[in-house]
Amino acid sequence: MFEEIKINPELREQYLKKGYWTDQTLLDCWEATVDRFPDREYIVDDRGFRYTYRQMDEAAARVAAYLLDLGIRPRDVVSYQLPIWSEFAMLTIACYKAGAVAHPIAMSYEEKELIRSMNVTESKAYFGTTFFYKTDYEKRILAVKDEIPTLKGIVLVDYVKERESELPVLREILENFRPLAREACVHELTGQDIAVILCTSGTTGGTKGVLLTHDNVRYSEDTFNKELNLTEEDIMFMPAPLHHATGFHHAIIAPMLHGAKTVLQQKYSCREAIQLMNREMCTYSMGATPFIYDILRELEDNGGELPTLKFYLCGGAPVPGYMVQRAWKFGILLCEVYGSTESVPHVFVHPEEALKLNGTTSGRAIAGVEVKVVDDDGCEVLAGTPGEELSRGPSLFVGYLKARDITDGVLDDDGWFHSGDLCVKDEKGNIRIIGRKKDMIVRGGENLNSNEINDTLEGCPGMGDHTIIGMPDDRLGERICAFAVPKPGYENLCLEDVVAYLKEKNVPKRFWPERLELIDRIPHTGSGKVKKYLLKEELKKRMKG
Repeated sequence: MFEEIKINPELREQYLKKGYWTDQTLLDCWEATVDRFPDREYIVDDRGFRYTYRQMDEAAARVAAYLLDLGIRPRDVVSYQLPIWSEFAMLTIACYKAGAVAHPIAMSYEEKELIRSMNVTESKAYFGTTFFYKTDYEKRILAVKDEIPTLKGIVLVDYVKERESELPVLREILENFRPLAREACVHELTGQDIAVILCTSGTTGGTKGVLLTHDNVRYSEDTFNKELNLTEEDIMFMPAPLHHATGFHHAIIAPMLHGAKTVLQQKYSCREAIQLMNREMCTYSMGATPFIYDILRELEDNGGELPTLKFYLCGGAPVPGYMVQRAWKFGILLCEVYGSTESVPHVFVHPEEALKLNGTTSGRAIAGVEVKVVDDDGCEVLAGTPGEELSRGPSLFVGYLKARDITDGVLDDDGWFHSGDLCVKDEKGNIRIIGRKKDMIVRGGENLNSNEINDTLEGCPGMGDHTIIGMPDDRLGERICAFAVPKPGYENLCLEDVVAYLKEKNVPKRFWPERLELIDRIPHTGSGKVKKYLLKEELKKRMKG
């Protein structure tokens, strides 16, 4: 099924020679950590579930025994659709014990998306919760199971609600199956085999199955750990969905590579997050900008502190300097990271440089990863000149599942991934992301960066979450439209209020929004990126109205 993997042969040879890629799988890494730290805690969630490495290893071995009994064989795909629960980690490790490919699915996937994703992956098994946050997932999977011919088994997790069907539940498997012996987990797999299929966030509509090998994931997280000087004493707090690259890589994989601990919160709540981080003595966290924005506002408005939290890795959007300073008032170093599902965070601001750089950059590439900036003709540009960010390295994905034409459109024959992001690179190798190529607003022939315009709105009285999109215009091509969530008491916020604020701040008139649309919620992906295509559709409806 993975015949269309695209790897430059010279780069493969280079990565193997340098030891970036090996015969080691993520299962090998897991077992080595279990042997070193059997009684250290690996994962804790806010439901009260706690697992040491030994306990998680045994639980995952029981699930792996069930998978083998079901007929799962090495390189088969196992799908699972779970909230931010410790069982997510259990299923991931169980997949690797069985030699299977992990396929985590977004909780937002409905019937059509389930059918499509599990048919394209030829999934052999599905694990999902019976019910979560107003949604009956049991009913949903039962409605589609007959349209997924490869599916051999469905298992429910009945933590929230008891099952209504005759489908098996995870707790029965944990009670009735003996742990699969370690020698039975020996597979003819190498680091170059596919470890996980992750779906892209889909900020421009649609999703693609991103293929990542054991080497890709292991290299990125091992290098990340080393460059952040993380040890087994560190404790990660993860508020982001685990099916996404941020949650999967940094909450499930990164800590287990060196015996550290992960703390999970199933549904993000700001005050509860602060209490949970303090109770578990979390030393760092990672997630989208809205998470840390909310936490800082809660600390400022209602008091509190996070004495053990050393740094927060912030992705999904540029981090302005004023946010860095706000965080530092609470002793938190705010460090921007940059990457994508295809090229997982490969650039970041090191904590010791966070205050000095103060939001002026996204950082520099991790060891072993190359970054270059090119113009529209693909020629590398000089430092300080805007262009598209390209990256390549041992952590880079190896293609989209069953979509070679789309793969070839972004992953060239020399191994460079064309991100579609605009950036500027300085002489020291630091890059600053200035937006998507598609995020540029072309107004009367002038290219305007929507992210820079959006930054000028920060602090506008009565304005909560906000973003900028291009508005179609017959004369100028595009005009500037602002979408904003009004704060309580400011439901009548109008364009004149916004313009008055910008005028007072001496923001140039060409950056002023020409339309303001109030909305209850700005739609974000799991990584915190704004789904601008949804806002463009909404604007189109409103303009017709």
